[in-house]
Amino acid sequence: QASARKIISLIEEQEEVTFAFVEVVYVDEDEIVLINMDHLDRDYVTDIISFKYDESPEGNNGIEGTLFCCAPRIAEQAEEFGETTENEFRRILIHGLLHLIGYDDQTTEDKKRMTELEDKYLSLFQENK
Repeated sequence: QASARKIISLIEEQEEVTFAFVEVVYVDEDEIVLINMDHLDRDYVTDIISFKYDESPEGNNGIEGTLFCCAPRIAEQAEEFGETTENEFRRILIHGLLHLIGYDDQTTEDKKRMTELEDKYLSLFQENK
């Protein structure tokens, strides 16, 4: 919880945004597939799905949303990438927060930009731990 708060604060400061409400919900593979099907018409396991609730324009204050995180998938990814489980959970949290701000990862270029930002915020978190 302290890690999540620190990450949120870092992103607020660096991106010049304010999160009013962020709910992080951990689910299993079956639940993330159901959410993916119901809301995105995609039939597969994913690590995170972000839902933004506020109507504020990109980069505005008062961002509200829910991040549905698939804990088993995140743990698998950590092993696949040779990363600690803690760092992979942090990366996924950062990824979801970036989506709430308005970043996207549909194109190769957008995906690259998000990965660079994830690396930046993980590094800043480690420095300020």
